[in-house]
Amino acid sequence: MSGGLHVSLEGTGPRALLLHCDATTAAAGWRRQRELAERWTLVTPDRPGYGRSPAVRVDFDTEPAAHLPLLDDGAHLVGHSYGAVVAMLLAAEAPQLVRSLVLVEPPAFGLSEAPEVVATRETLQALWDEDLEDAFVFYDRFSRAIGERPWPRPPLPATLEHGVRALMGEHVPWDAHPDLEALAAAAFPVLVISGGHSAAFETVCDTIASRTGGERAVVRGQRHMVPQAGAPFNETVEAFWWRAEGRQAQTGRAAEWARESSR
Repeated sequence: MSGGLHVSLEGTGPRALLLHCDATTAAAGWRRQRELAERWTLVTPDRPGYGRSPAVRVDFDTEPAAHLPLLDDGAHLVGHSYGAVVAMLLAAEAPQLVRSLVLVEPPAFGLSEAPEVVATRETLQALWDEDLEDAFVFYDRFSRAIGERPWPRPPLPATLEHGVRALMGEHVPWDAHPDLEALAAAAFPVLVISGGHSAAFETVCDTIASRTGGERAVVRGQRHMVPQAGAPFNETVEAFWWRAEGRQAQTGRAAEWARESSR
């Protein structure tokens, strides 16, 4: 446990903190990534408001502080969807503890005024503004708006309905204003991944990669649920982690050489 969060820790090797998307849990959201625990220490919290963590409002303003201790003395940071918005804010707050940053389809629709982004943002905001009571109807419309497959028929499974109700009351992510300039200036590398299914997400991901100087990748096949692609996603992320590890090793050797030269 960290700050009341329910946290799973698995594997050996360099530390990686994974922040899941909305309406799910860490175990479900990262189930296809468990094989990475053969080479990496995976830290997978249930985000506040989800799973076995405290039932609080989902809010990007307060959530980064809950995850900060989980970076320990340094970790690769991965966020999917709302978790990616939180990851951007956390990385900007504590860049010295981030070894690399992977962002998977963050719904940061406030970062672009491109027509496809504005249309998606307005559709989603209108859904929240309706203040619906029916979780199935809300999730059906939400899924269609983000280009995801809707649940086929009511009722929602109990665990999914719990997650959807947390989603329904959240501080909407397009209100967030992550400091992309701070991310660009940080020492860690950035990778932005999309699923190749939504013009709005592609534009947002392109915008973040461009403004942070980050790498860009597309992993197709699972729409917004990109990590569920399994091997193609894992290989993309792991290759990036290894490059980041090599870069840090080179930086460390250069710093050591500079210290020796100054004596």
